Amino acid sequence: MKRRPIPLHFDPFKVNLLQMGRFRIALSILLAIFVIGIIGYMVIEDWSFMDSLFMTVITITTTGYGEVHPLSGGGRIFSMVLMIGGIGTMFYTATIIIQYVAEGQFGSRLWRRRMKDRIDDLKNHFIICGYGRVGREVTEHLRTQGYPFVVIEKEQAGFDRAAREGCLCILADVTSDQTLKEAGIERAKALIAAVGQDVDNVYVTLSARELNPNIFIAARASSEDSERKLRRAGANRIVFPERLGGHRLAMTALRPWVVDFIDATLYGRQKEFALEDIAIGPQSPVSGKTIAEGQGTCGGATILAIKKKDGTLIPHPSLITVIEAGDEVVVIGTIEQLRALEGSN
Repeated sequence: MKRRPIPLHFDPFKVNLLQMGRFRIALSILLAIFVIGIIGYMVIEDWSFMDSLFMTVITITTTGYGEVHPLSGGGRIFSMVLMIGGIGTMFYTATIIIQYVAEGQFGSRLWRRRMKDRIDDLKNHFIICGYGRVGREVTEHLRTQGYPFVVIEKEQAGFDRAAREGCLCILADVTSDQTLKEAGIERAKALIAAVGQDVDNVYVTLSARELNPNIFIAARASSEDSERKLRRAGANRIVFPERLGGHRLAMTALRPWVVDFIDATLYGRQKEFALEDIAIGPQSPVSGKTIAEGQGTCGGATILAIKKKDGTLIPHPSLITVIEAGDEVVVIGTIEQLRALEGSN
């Protein structure tokens, strides 16, 4: 049965506008009744402010201490009206508060349950550990490309931000084996360790590699010492954000058009075509064929480079180069061409 779509964010600590409006109205009415009661007793019975306040409180709350002073006929009628209005308003206010608390707790449990169900349904997805500046950029790119992902964040603020921005997310320790299992590490395609602390990224990599020996792991690092540890822990690729940013700035100044072209193809800013690396499986229609034959088979997508099974890289291969099962190819083409080639493996 198809699941109904659910809101990806629920904050039980924030009242919605309707509840807030009702609460403000009830509070305003209750305050107005107190003011009317005080002024009424001061005018009708000629009492002092403190006596009028005390009489108003015990009348509205039905405490039952008795009259402060003997009441006149007008004072008794006023007290009855005040009691009816005050008790009704207090019950209404209490009902709103109880309703908010009950709905908040129930809604929170329901939201988390549905979130867990959706995460459990994920396959061949990406796991992003950390939702700081780097993690947010990663999720934005994956969302643009249409890839499924789940975020693990240990800080409440980061978790709330991820949920508000529409991410499937888990609030837990990113280094915990149980947390990775909840994120579907056994079914995941790749894990991206984007936590700000290198030591956490090392622990995440170790745990992920142990739980899923075949998963692709990309990790963030800030020092060469951390790079060595991450490689030993099992990371397939290691990225230095500062170094990458410096290279990007230099390339932008030196070869701006090349950078624009890479942005358009690699980051999906040009919707008509994209750049992908695709693993060739035994059932692929291009397996065992030359590039010339393969380009016709895959609808005209252009193969720019081939990485052979033994690790040999062939840039700009000739048209007679044979594509074999187990090779990885870098292809540029339309989204439809690339998806067809990926889906045929």
